[in-house]
Amino acid sequence: MISLFFFLQKEAEVETMSVMKLLYKDGSFGDILGLVIVTILLLLSFLALYLFIERWLSIKKAGKIDNQFINNIRAAVASGNIEGAKAIAKTNNSPYARMVEKGLQRIGKPLRDIDAAIENVGNLEVFKLEKGLSSLANIAGAAPMIGFFGTVTGMILAFYKMSSEQNVTPDVLAGGIYQALFTTAGGLFIGILAFVGYNILVANVDKVIYQMERTATDFMDLLQEPSN
Repeated sequence: MISLFFFLQKEAEVETMSVMKLLYKDGSFGDILGLVIVTILLLLSFLALYLFIERWLSIKKAGKIDNQFINNIRAAVASGNIEGAKAIAKTNNSPYARMVEKGLQRIGKPLRDIDAAIENVGNLEVFKLEKGLSSLANIAGAAPMIGFFGTVTGMILAFYKMSSEQNVTPDVLAGGIYQALFTTAGGLFIGILAFVGYNILVANVDKVIYQMERTATDFMDLLQEPSN
């Protein structure tokens, strides 16, 4: 997915100069507006690419699973080595480890209080994981709308030139029509990629949340084992 983003971004950069030359032929208001719209779309594409890569790497790091983690915590707690269990949780840099660490800090209090503390940490961790996803979703929705706005302004430009020229030739209409088609295609293209990227990230976040919930459940069961 990342390689596809880089390839498409490179292709967009190659076409940018020729597109801008066509849109900005005579310095008219319509040409300037078309140039602004294309610039905004390019900025959105860079922002979407950055958000996707940054979130994908962060979520992937958070989703790394240590299959022995809960077993090590169980062994330390069973032997009464609470400090050792805290050290194990602290050295494991993951959302579920931070939840367990908070639970270990509350040992000695009612199970309901421990569960509430773990849940609060879990909510904070989920908030961190979802950081930036709303921006990517906004790009997925805004890019096509900006593209359609470019379509409208391009057609207005084309009809204005048609009404103001004595001789209407394809060259007269080319700028406005090209602006209309290019901004529509560009907006849809960026919107589709941002939408796909957003859904990939949401799916990965859901996997991490599932791991956090499973670890929290295992930890609460662990605390109740001595009383059985």
